Amino acid sequence: MALNRAVSAKKASKRDSEVEKKAQEWIEAVIREKFPEGLYEDALKDGIILCKLMNTLQPGSIPKIHTTGGPIKLRENIGLFQDAARKYGLDGNEVFQAVDLYDKHDIPQVTLCIYALGRLAQKNNFSGPQLAHN
Repeated sequence: MALNRAVSAKKASKRDSEVEKKAQEWIEAVIREKFPEGLYEDALKDGIILCKLMNTLQPGSIPKIHTTGGPIKLRENIGLFQDAARKYGLDGNEVFQAVDLYDKHDIPQVTLCIYALGRLAQKNNFSGPQLAHN
């Protein structure tokens, strides 16, 4: 247990609120929708916002987004996002694991994935808002 706490503390220390804020602002600009009130990771947890992001970058890439249902249905959204992001061209190494987001194991990895997607969107000639890189 002490090791798990140490690993969690180390991952939490990698978080950068400014980087997360820029990622959130970019997603909001792309999908033209504000995140709900609360924490960044809680807004992303059910994968709905990430699915909307993919559908904006590549229309129709996720035909059915689960907006209701239990944890299993909502967690499926993360998998749909991951599959669509890979098909869009995102390297598998840049895609986070579902537990990174849903169980909040590694939120910095989720943010890195969003930044990688932002870079890829520009390469894929997405004409919408750009995610400024640090």
